[in-house]
Amino acid sequence: MRAPFQVLVLPFRHTPAGTEYAVLKRSDDGYWQFVADDGEDDESPEEAACREAKEETGLIGDLMPLDSYSTVPKSCFADADSWGADVFVIPQHCFALDAGSSAIVLSSEHTEIRWLSYVEATGLLKWDSNRNALWELNDRLRAPKANRS
Repeated sequence: MRAPFQVLVLPFRHTPAGTEYAVLKRSDDGYWQFVADDGEDDESPEEAACREAKEETGLIGDLMPLDSYSTVPKSCFADADSWGADVFVIPQHCFALDAGSSAIVLSSEHTEIRWLSYVEATGLLKWDSNRNALWELNDRLRAPKANRS
């Protein structure tokens, strides 16, 4: 059963030209976003983020929790009625994942991947929540190492 929360995972890698972010094109609606999906059953947000990253990209690794946080109206989800009348929005928890040199293998949820700079990714993403999390991650990665987590 779908849990009443959403996760967002931002894959990134360091290259000689700078940090790049993996932006994915959805196969159903054709817009660009990061890895995003729901929690299932009794999963924690971090467990859901690990599972979704693996399912949608094949990536496995340690997640970096981000402070970015948003909510999504429950009307966007088919399972919303099962959450009760007192639930109006669900939280979206954000994480980053260093892809290193790993190849991404897309699931059927996505048709294309682009590794982009911060500026390029910002211009392509559909959702403000994705752009906000990207801003935070980009700023963290530019900060001195002691301030990153």
